[in-house]
Amino acid sequence: MTHTGRPDPAVRLTRADLDSLPSYVPGRNPADLARDLGLPEAIKLASNEVPYGPLPGVVEAVTEAAAGVHRYPDMGVLALRDALAERYGVDADRIATGCGSVALAEHLTRATSLPGDEVLYSWRSFEAYPIIAATSGATSIRVPNDAGHGHDLTAMAAAVTDRTRLILVCTPNNPTGTAIRKPELDRFLDAVPDDVLVVIDEAYREFVTDPEVPDGLTYLDRPNVAVLRTLSKAWGLAGLRVGFLVAQPEVAAAVRKVVTPFSTSAVAQAAALAALAQADEVERRCALVVAERDRVTEALRKFVPDVPTSQANFVWLPLGDRAVAFGKACESRGVIVRPFPGDGVRVTIGTPAENDAFLAAAEAALA
Repeated sequence: MTHTGRPDPAVRLTRADLDSLPSYVPGRNPADLARDLGLPEAIKLASNEVPYGPLPGVVEAVTEAAAGVHRYPDMGVLALRDALAERYGVDADRIATGCGSVALAEHLTRATSLPGDEVLYSWRSFEAYPIIAATSGATSIRVPNDAGHGHDLTAMAAAVTDRTRLILVCTPNNPTGTAIRKPELDRFLDAVPDDVLVVIDEAYREFVTDPEVPDGLTYLDRPNVAVLRTLSKAWGLAGLRVGFLVAQPEVAAAVRKVVTPFSTSAVAQAAALAALAQADEVERRCALVVAERDRVTEALRKFVPDVPTSQANFVWLPLGDRAVAFGKACESRGVIVRPFPGDGVRVTIGTPAENDAFLAAAEAALA
């Protein structure tokens, strides 16, 4: 200890390997940008949120649950697990819940992988995957996306070794929006050894319109498949963080063991139950997003012809080295998007007016 009371800088208190790990980048606060630009407001299209507000009944459920926040929530999340089981036609003992699907991906890694084991995923894919693998001491194996900005499942299957413990398959893929069709997913799952857990990460499943893109839950007859879903996107609970896993009972039980106790709060559980009662409204809102997604994609292809077809609530501009400059150009016009340096830009689908503002900014930046 130095005389200032601070640790000696030569003494390492945290893992050195984390220094090279990128930090997760949240979307910029639109109020800050509006203030900087002197605008009444700015538009945030960086975080894949649905723009239509909470579902009916959610605010009331949150308000009622808030009266009991001095009490711990149900640690087993029994009512919510039962509601999810009923909705998706699975047994409740196959479900685990957590603080968003990303937390469950972390818990799965913890439940399957030890230092030296390998976690395999496509890249570029969800930016949390490298962080999740590193925090468990596992080795990330990244397989480059194919020319269409999707998973190269043939190359991923070839990359499996006897140290591979977990494979993360993001479909629709974040940030590119591409989705995997049934024949290629079938071939991939047939090629993966039975002792490797394949996690189908379907955070954006509700926005899929391509009939050839299978529902991951139809693969649960395979013992080594698990499916991740979230209520943060289509179900409008991004601010409360509720995700769930569906897997073999033994896998779900292992995840429930390593989940941070009480991580699904009482307020989040109440909100999720209220949201699940609004399936028709969710379907209506998703249809609005899909219509706008198609319109925005068609408009962008006039300037960036290779914008891939998205099955999510965002679009991907494969701008490469121009990504950061494009993001800054959009921000200068009060529109926040999500650049990935050297790769591209992800843009969330907002309301028609928000999308028009983005398209105007994009045209100014690209024309």
